Amino acid sequence: MTNLYKIAIYGKGGIGKSTTTSNLSAALALQGYRVMQIGCDPKADSTKNLMKGRRIPTVLDQIREKGNSLRLEDIAFSGFSNVICVESGGPTPGIGCAGRGIITAFNKLEELSAYEVYQPDIVFYDVLGDVVCGGFAMPIRGGYADRVFIVTSGEMMSLYAACNISQAIKNFGNRGYAEFSGIILNSRNIENELELVQKAAGEIGGDIVKVIPRSPDVQRAENEGKTVIEALPDCDMAKEYLDLASKVMEVCGHESLRML
Repeated sequence: MTNLYKIAIYGKGGIGKSTTTSNLSAALALQGYRVMQIGCDPKADSTKNLMKGRRIPTVLDQIREKGNSLRLEDIAFSGFSNVICVESGGPTPGIGCAGRGIITAFNKLEELSAYEVYQPDIVFYDVLGDVVCGGFAMPIRGGYADRVFIVTSGEMMSLYAACNISQAIKNFGNRGYAEFSGIILNSRNIENELELVQKAAGEIGGDIVKVIPRSPDVQRAENEGKTVIEALPDCDMAKEYLDLASKVMEVCGHESLRML
């Protein structure tokens, strides 16, 4: 595989973007891709379900603790199906800017030649999308991501965040940065949800790539500290995430993935 797919997943906090991203990573890793997932949320919980529920040390925490002696293996960890897991982390509460932590983390990964060492086929950036400025815009404007997908439900605040994110992508896109590639509807089973999201998609100029149904299997898997792909590989929800993985890669210009 010679192409590097650099994909940012944005969404309002609590909408399920990290669940979606980690299941995407797990699905594609099982397909034989070398996958790296970089959590860009101060909560630093993007990758925990790829690490059997363990929260890994963040880049910012390790910089504060180890300084110049920091090594790549201090911030990059092998998770389910060898997904390389990284968490940017955030500042000490009440001190500093969370967005700046993302910039610092990205710089450190480059300094330590992370991409050259691990040679991923796919890099996922899991990004908090409530505010798309400063460091939170880095995956878009810094040349890190080529494609951006937005996770949303039909809830008003989630759609509001999706509109803000899409506007930021368009603003940066005019300068040749990342391309808006579609919406992932993570269902909350609210009334007329599909129609609401279809309307929003039309207004912001994007398509719904996949509708992810609501399922108790997600919580069952996360209670074990795992993705659905790992914990319940034969369930219907696992097939939904495998289908999402196929559709995301098709949008990114890759041929359809075979189903497991």
